[in-house]
Amino acid sequence: FFFFLHARERRVKGYNMGISRDSLHKRRNTGGKQKPWRKKRKYELGRQPANTKLAASHSKDTKDKDGKLQKVTTGDVRMVRCRGGNMKFRALRLDHGNFSWGSENVTRKTRIMDVMYNASNNELVRTKTLVKSAVVQIDAAPFRAWYQQHYGKKVGIKVKNGEKVESEDIDEKRSNALKKKLKDRNNKHAVAEPIDEQFITGRLFALVTSRPGQCGRCDGYVLEGKELDFYIKKMQKKKTKVTAEN
Repeated sequence: FFFFLHARERRVKGYNMGISRDSLHKRRNTGGKQKPWRKKRKYELGRQPANTKLAASHSKDTKDKDGKLQKVTTGDVRMVRCRGGNMKFRALRLDHGNFSWGSENVTRKTRIMDVMYNASNNELVRTKTLVKSAVVQIDAAPFRAWYQQHYGKKVGIKVKNGEKVESEDIDEKRSNALKKKLKDRNNKHAVAEPIDEQFITGRLFALVTSRPGQCGRCDGYVLEGKELDFYIKKMQKKKTKVTAEN
């Protein structure tokens, strides 16, 4: 009687079970149940998901190259003490990350603009949740600036009636050695058409490869080639499905 009374009191007080990552409560492949032969262990615990949001936490004043103060937004990252004294970095809000452009072998810190696709759950797209393998749109400005400096010509020029609105070349004084270097770099080099079209819009599709809820960072790489085509088809398919439902 007292046992049932205590159990009832626990229910009334709102007693909640912890999140566990054990497999003792699961059935075997054959369908048989395993009787609980030991209690839970510390190394089997689980924690609440981070659900890192695409947002700026707060802004702080930093000095630029000229010594002028400018506001820079930073994310919200919490430290979690784990088993063995190890630390995890739980990002709650992020809006920047390091993204690499693989074919050009360059990495730049850039702003994350939007969450576009998630293979596991559309709800994570609606709520703008940053997780590993999510397809995001990033600001193309840092990569555009690097391209103009490295190749000496513009990228992502608007096309009107089948012709480019402005010239690719940048008018500036250059030494003969630099001209030769740029000529060698531009020899047999061209930006892929899908990437060039994205530069016109000022945004690039990228894939998140880090785990924001574990390492506190949102890093990844720019989508290119067949992988880019694959995700564009997926996003278009999802868009047509939504419009058909409406």
